[in-house]
Amino acid sequence: MPNVLAMILAGGRGKRMGFLSQERPKPILPFAGNFRVIDFSLSNCIHSRIDNIALLIDYQRSQMSDYLRRWNSTNTSISKFDILEPKEGSYLGTADAIYQNLGHLQRCGTDRVLVLAGDHVYKMDYRKMVAFHEQMKADVTVGVVRVPVEQAHRFGTINTDAEGRIIDFTEKASMPISSLASMGIYVFNNDVLARRLVEDAAQANSPHDFGYAVIPRMVEKDRVYAFEFDGYWQDIGNIEAYYWANMELTREKPSFSLDGTWPVLTENHNSSLPSISRQGTVRNSLISPGCVIKGRVENSVLSPGVRIEEEAVVTNSLLMANVYIGYHSVVNHCVLDEGVNVGKFCYVGFRTGPISGDGGITVVGKDVTVPQYIAIGHNCKILPNVQPADFLSAVVTSDSIVAPR
Repeated sequence: MPNVLAMILAGGRGKRMGFLSQERPKPILPFAGNFRVIDFSLSNCIHSRIDNIALLIDYQRSQMSDYLRRWNSTNTSISKFDILEPKEGSYLGTADAIYQNLGHLQRCGTDRVLVLAGDHVYKMDYRKMVAFHEQMKADVTVGVVRVPVEQAHRFGTINTDAEGRIIDFTEKASMPISSLASMGIYVFNNDVLARRLVEDAAQANSPHDFGYAVIPRMVEKDRVYAFEFDGYWQDIGNIEAYYWANMELTREKPSFSLDGTWPVLTENHNSSLPSISRQGTVRNSLISPGCVIKGRVENSVLSPGVRIEEEAVVTNSLLMANVYIGYHSVVNHCVLDEGVNVGKFCYVGFRTGPISGDGGITVVGKDVTVPQYIAIGHNCKILPNVQPADFLSAVVTSDSIVAPR
């Protein structure tokens, strides 16, 4: 296999994640209790024997770089691990992020560049994609997956000829051209990538984005091929996708596993936590170290340090670190951010039946305290700065944000 540099785009703000990404960069959102979203791309590199990795960070840089350094100190098999920030200001787009670091790419002297996103959940051996790229003598190879037609508008969609060469690429079309969607994963020949990025940077009206600008232009000029991936893959593009990707792991037969021969690597920050205390009942759930469960937990994911008191019930929910659920309270179809404190006899996310598709999820922001005897409806987003007294005068309706009047 040729010498490969992996460049992971880990600088996006994640605006569609709402306040879940206001105080943290999206790639380090907790996932499956013990992990972070970016752990998947990093782990894939390690298992694919790619040990030259550059992380391109921007939003909430100090938090992002702190986590990456901790991750690297735990997983020391990487020979070259670089964290790169914008030269000035912020990156203008995914293509501009690589363009601003062309000097780093040239100094590495690698044959190929593997461009990855830091907010996808999947397990993939990149060596297979690189081998396909070499076999087809491509200038760029685009990783693609088949998605339901009704979801195709969320992605770049492609058409190919009989050989797999891409003949049409359209980013987030209102009327998608196919159900074959770009994963935002690319293998480039270094020389071609540098040339096309320089051309894009010279165009003042360009969005400086791979999907919207660079790849469509390369389809017209270069040998662009599609590598179809047939495993599980999820773009954590919004709160609903984030919620469902976590809930997928609670199924009796989930679409992918967190361990096995391709384990997900993370920072070792839970080694000092006590073991799980299960005085209550747990069904079809992922429970992290340091959790105390005196009530009932079903079909849920609990991060470290969560405490569920007696007679409390948590179902179909994602609870981040150090959440507290008081006596006889019910949490149903929720995402509760770190440090949320739910008082006794509360009902958060009152939904009586199963949900499918987007919506129907109650989201409570970091460190919010829900006072005792309060009921909060589904599909609401509770801002972190809401004070306890404000709940009594809050407007609680579908698709609303609970905030003071």
